[in-house]
Amino acid sequence: MTSMAALLALFLLAASAMSGGVQAQPLVPAVISFGDSTVDVGNNNYLPRAVFKANYAPYGQSFARHEPTGRFSDGKIVTDITADTLGFESYAPPYLSPQASGKNLLVGANFASAASSYHDDTAAMYDAITLTQQLEYYKEYQSKLAAVAGRAAARSILSGALYVVSTGTGDFLQNYYHNASLSRRYDVARYCGLLIGIFSDFADKLYKLGARRIGVTSMPPLGCLPASIRLYGEGHGGCVARLNRDAETFNRKLNATVEALKGRHADLKIAIFDIYTPLRKLADAPVEQGFANARGTCCRTGKAKTRVYLCNPTTAGTCRNASSYVFFDGVHPSEAANVFMAESMVEAGIELVT
Repeated sequence: MTSMAALLALFLLAASAMSGGVQAQPLVPAVISFGDSTVDVGNNNYLPRAVFKANYAPYGQSFARHEPTGRFSDGKIVTDITADTLGFESYAPPYLSPQASGKNLLVGANFASAASSYHDDTAAMYDAITLTQQLEYYKEYQSKLAAVAGRAAARSILSGALYVVSTGTGDFLQNYYHNASLSRRYDVARYCGLLIGIFSDFADKLYKLGARRIGVTSMPPLGCLPASIRLYGEGHGGCVARLNRDAETFNRKLNATVEALKGRHADLKIAIFDIYTPLRKLADAPVEQGFANARGTCCRTGKAKTRVYLCNPTTAGTCRNASSYVFFDGVHPSEAANVFMAESMVEAGIELVT
């Protein structure tokens, strides 16, 4: 099924939820997200010591009210676009925010934290919410949801919800590649195996807690991120092949693990949201996909340490048209690129919601 055909099929599913002029219901009752800055919608704004935050301009310039929300993009991120496609009229709030209370909890919750990753040590280095702690917050959320909706309704919401797990980039860019001790202990294959083992255990725990629809993102083409090219490209300007091979190694192991999880849990729907392929396509041939720039960043990034990844808050100015750039900052796609990726992920999404 092509991405356009899959997208049409999903829209037809959404339309089928309407009857006699009654407003459509979302295809799933809630969206619950775990992970890093790719899906963080503002949790790090509530962490005083967090190293990575997107609570300043130009982040959010294309979002509602054109203000920063904590999303690491000019506008919507992939989970926002997914929620739109599924029929939601509002987005699950960041769990640490005051908005994560009362009826707002009925549409889900977002536990993601920029600089978090599979390995808790990576998150701890940047004062992010570890994946272990995100799961503890989820257990807390379950109790809060039951208090709002009632136990039976809460169980129905939790079993029908779409769970998104999007993380892992930081385990390489913010840890492995500049941690000599770690890279001496593990070659790339073994390190990928370590991370995949953590994911497998996390998915098993989610299943035991009631999750039945899990979408996990693949590793992106690490070597095509502007920050990676700047840090590891040795002045060549193109994608760093070595880093892309590392991502491919991870993704092969992820594919095998997802199949194993399906075998262990007959009633679990689990699929990979492939972000490697569409981002690689954008990096290799941006003009063919309607973009003008896949190497630079729309905002001006910093030059040292962690600032190479993010928009520089002390340097004003961005590109004229963010939608013509694949990347808004050193590692995060623009809203336009997120839309492109979301469209390519629809087929996997249909597998989860039908």
